Amino acid sequence: MSCTLRDRQDWAAAQLREWYLFPETLPAALDPTPYTTVDAYIDALTATARAQRKDRYFTYRTSIASEDAYYDSGASAGFGFRLSYDTGARRVFVSESFEGTAALSAGIDRGTEIVAIGTSDTDLRSVDSIIAAQGTAGVIDALGPNTAGTTRRLRITDSQGTRSVSLAKTDYALTPVSSRYGAQILTDGGQQVGYINLRSFISTADPALRAAFARFKTAGVTNVIIDVRYNGGGLVSIAELMANLLGGARNSSDVIDYTTFRPEKSASNVTAFYARQPESIAPTRIAFIGTGSSASASELVIAQAIPYFHANVGLIGANTYGKPVGQIALDRPQCDDRLRVIAFALQNSARQGAYYDGLASIMEASCKAGDDLTHPLGDPQEASTRAALDYLGGKSCTPIVAAAGTQGTLSLRTRTNPLELLTPDAPDTVQREVPGSF
Repeated sequence: MSCTLRDRQDWAAAQLREWYLFPETLPAALDPTPYTTVDAYIDALTATARAQRKDRYFTYRTSIASEDAYYDSGASAGFGFRLSYDTGARRVFVSESFEGTAALSAGIDRGTEIVAIGTSDTDLRSVDSIIAAQGTAGVIDALGPNTAGTTRRLRITDSQGTRSVSLAKTDYALTPVSSRYGAQILTDGGQQVGYINLRSFISTADPALRAAFARFKTAGVTNVIIDVRYNGGGLVSIAELMANLLGGARNSSDVIDYTTFRPEKSASNVTAFYARQPESIAPTRIAFIGTGSSASASELVIAQAIPYFHANVGLIGANTYGKPVGQIALDRPQCDDRLRVIAFALQNSARQGAYYDGLASIMEASCKAGDDLTHPLGDPQEASTRAALDYLGGKSCTPIVAAAGTQGTLSLRTRTNPLELLTPDAPDTVQREVPGSF
């Protein structure tokens, strides 16, 4: 079987015509000849659905090998930090750094500002001038390709002052639940509150989530904060595991979610039911911290709780991205092509779905809060964590307003927050699931 450009384009089009959730949006015919890459042709085929905000580059081609490495263990190459930007002020900050990476080893962590980028001290360009000339895409270009060995000279400012450091991108495995702050028991108002920060829904999150919830169960925790503010999604199976860990009060006949394909593929439809785990707890109130970068599996975990908890589950922070659909993987191994096709819609047990404008449109409780880079994630004084604790304590707050037609920050973004994660308009697998990572 050939791997010529035309053969790969034809194969991608055939998969879309068979599986795409929105077949009515596909052009009746589209000549691939003018398109010089498979990716460009896929984007052209899905342009109508994208204009309708149903498929914001969710359908894409990737490498089988690299994606399997990420989902199996979080493997990727980079400096090991996540970046946010403020285009108005033309500034870039580190939102968090990952354990075992070059960034954290160099003392770069949450709140550090990247002031200038270059390959040496002689060609450093200020972030201000880069954004002024090229926008945030210029910053992404300046940081170089995500390949091991890529080296950059960075001028940074943090609590220690301003200095220049050289960083090389290395291969690393993402820790889905930080060993520093990812799972904690906070004490607030005399009450114990379980806190989980999940970076991505990858398979290695399973033991980490189980260990955290076992700790909560032993402590008798009934109020929980689930922090998915930077979590772009991942495996539905891990989202359903988290639902089960929060579902100690659920019965095996209770529905977590419905997965629904287009009518002629209805044989693939799945209904997921709760299955209590040894580590499951039965919370009375749950606060989910989200932002415009919380998408897909993150939104599924939040949405599944609404019919059971109603106003006792709250969205804290900002409106979410709005991705109530999911992809299947269609592989052509001889070409290392994996086509991720939007093929199914997700709904909770009340059949709530289609939240393309974010979850604030269907939440019964929400509290607006900022992402406070001056405090560590999970710190009770960090703005969103503080707002979550206040919500759990029954204090009043300003709700998040979902404006029709707005979108989150992964791509095609409309600015809603002072800081947004730095993400390419057409991100690769890692930056879809771990937005802002470099």
